[in-house]
Amino acid sequence: MPSPLPPRAVFAMDPVHLPLLFPPALMARLQKACDLDPALVVRDFADPAAAAALSGAEVLITGWGCPHLDDDALTAAPRLRAVLHAAGSVRSLVGEALWQRGIAVSSAVTANALPVAEYTLAMILLAGKDTFTHRERFRATHAYPTQAMTAPTGNVGRRIGVIGASRVGRRLLELLRPFDFTVLLHDPYVSPAEAAELGAALLSLEDLLRHSDIVSLHAPDIPETYRMLDGDRLALIRDGGVLINTSRGALIDPEALTDELVSGRLHAVLDVTEPEPLPAGSPLYHLPNVFLTPHIAGSLGNELERLGRTVVEELERVVAGMPLGHEVRWGDLGRVA
Repeated sequence: MPSPLPPRAVFAMDPVHLPLLFPPALMARLQKACDLDPALVVRDFADPAAAAALSGAEVLITGWGCPHLDDDALTAAPRLRAVLHAAGSVRSLVGEALWQRGIAVSSAVTANALPVAEYTLAMILLAGKDTFTHRERFRATHAYPTQAMTAPTGNVGRRIGVIGASRVGRRLLELLRPFDFTVLLHDPYVSPAEAAELGAALLSLEDLLRHSDIVSLHAPDIPETYRMLDGDRLALIRDGGVLINTSRGALIDPEALTDELVSGRLHAVLDVTEPEPLPAGSPLYHLPNVFLTPHIAGSLGNELERLGRTVVEELERVVAGMPLGHEVRWGDLGRVA
């Protein structure tokens, strides 16, 4: 009996990402598992040049730059049975209509969580050593700090507050385990027993802010979390406390945050802001107590290959008739990134 034909797959993303997501060895695995033209990358589902490819596509391999899969796009791809996303969140990419058609969705969001958690761990350790303050002082004075200057510095017993047991939050909690920290967690969907299993004490948001030396945001950007750190809540963080945001700028009131940082009361590590990027005149670019990075915590450079590998493994599961390993369900989108 002849073997079934491999499924027809089509790339839909900004082609600039393709070489890093799928270097030669991974591209070869893709082509072995499916019928794929590596030179065809769809940027616009309404483009007549993409019509023939979409009409036969059973699998869409998507990534950053993929347009929204609206009703017209789904109608143009009547054979579609799986969307494999070589990036993080699919919230801007897909809608309920896709699930109503029985199309499976997978995301590499778990793979993308690792570099964000690693970045956050690095910043927690650096912030605990007051690295950014010492760097600024050393650049200005060329003098070593006195013992009095370093007395409050160090990572022994630091209280780390993690807001959100998301994929990134959970990976961070795992990475924090070897260190001599007291870890606190706020997440409305987590029980005290589950928090304990994750290595953290579960607190209300207000208590976490009051009792943490370093606060790290890992909650999703959903209506319930919009401006969750407003002026009143930011004021609960102790003087000299550090706020790290690798989630989304919308979770913090930008005016209240700017006021706190301009006053010098708080320190911040901000990989995301609102707006993004900040306007050229923002004082946050020049404050010595603010460490700004241009949204680099997620997968970059050779880290993109990890996302591509996740998609290749998912495609191989599809071909083998196995369940997806990283399936996204419609009902989960209301409370995840």
